[in-house]
Amino acid sequence: MSDANGSRERVAKWLRLHLASGVGARTFAKLLEHLGGIDQALGATAGQLASVPGIGRRTAEQIARSRDAADAAGELALADQLGVRVITKEDREYPLLLSRIDDPPPVLYVKGTLERSDELAVAVVGSRNCSLYGQEQASRLSHLLAAAGFTIVSGLARGIDTAAHRGALSASGRTIAVQGCGLAQAYPLENAELAEQIAESGALLSEFPLRYEPLPTTFPMRNRIISGLALGTLVVEARPRSGALITAHLALEQGRDVFALPGRIDAPGSFGPHQLIKDGAKLVERIEDILEALGLVGEVIGPHACRAAETAQKQQEAALFSPPALKLSDTEAAVIACLDDEPLHVDEIIERSALLAGKVNATLTNLQLKGLVRQLPGSYYQKRSSHSI
Repeated sequence: MSDANGSRERVAKWLRLHLASGVGARTFAKLLEHLGGIDQALGATAGQLASVPGIGRRTAEQIARSRDAADAAGELALADQLGVRVITKEDREYPLLLSRIDDPPPVLYVKGTLERSDELAVAVVGSRNCSLYGQEQASRLSHLLAAAGFTIVSGLARGIDTAAHRGALSASGRTIAVQGCGLAQAYPLENAELAEQIAESGALLSEFPLRYEPLPTTFPMRNRIISGLALGTLVVEARPRSGALITAHLALEQGRDVFALPGRIDAPGSFGPHQLIKDGAKLVERIEDILEALGLVGEVIGPHACRAAETAQKQQEAALFSPPALKLSDTEAAVIACLDDEPLHVDEIIERSALLAGKVNATLTNLQLKGLVRQLPGSYYQKRSSHSI
């Protein structure tokens, strides 16, 4: 159920506390910190639980009763049946960026795969009742970002979320859907087939028990995971007080970039992006606006890894999650090998690479989308360096 360093028994222990009534992410972390670990938290009396700051006697008694009655074995058996893995914050597979937020979920249910390359992720969110323009732009930008090597993160909802996932899949890219309910069901039901496609090309994620129903309170909770998995969040249409705006504000609190796609001034969905732009979000008209804001692709994880080096434990973590390399085709590798810091005309690139002109032009476009090549006036091209953006 977890990685090679874990065990089913250890995951079951985490699940017992996770399934207990009154134990959210912050309370879970408090219990482990103040009581000394998962075994101590599971063995603590109601009085000992009540000694943890912020947990009163009534809550402590509720936790003790529900913790001892939790059916962790049944939850794991159902996960096996559904093809879902359960991982904990201790597991190496747990997403590094998500582990850095203030209240990371202690347990994640995963259907599909999580890869190190998913640390290069952009969240794309927006209105369920979106316009055709918003739908098209979410799909287009997600397609281009996925083709450039980014994983697209969204929430599987109708409208913009659906368009974002489909855009990534259309580029044969990776995408992650964070559900606001348990993974025993897809929500909305109309996206059940899309959910299966996502599990095959990325992952479905949830912090909620497998049979947990979608509730109004669960979606703001899942939004912190969407933004927490990503380097930045792009908002494509959002009305006042929408979930997409909540996700954007959470991203800001988490120290992540926020991007916004402008729309028509008289369109209801334009309110959110325009307000975010007024407040300092980065206006997006093309994919380069995102690539340039995040920095040279392949180096954007560096600051996170550097901060991780403050302790020996975090040094090991940083080594495990060194910046993932961008995938290049043989043709892309051949073309970029012809370039250096000095501008080079396309005709010379064609001559050096010994490739057909059409192939070179198409490859240069792909390399621009991946943030590795800059086009200059007069059909000249230049390899980007870490100082050129």
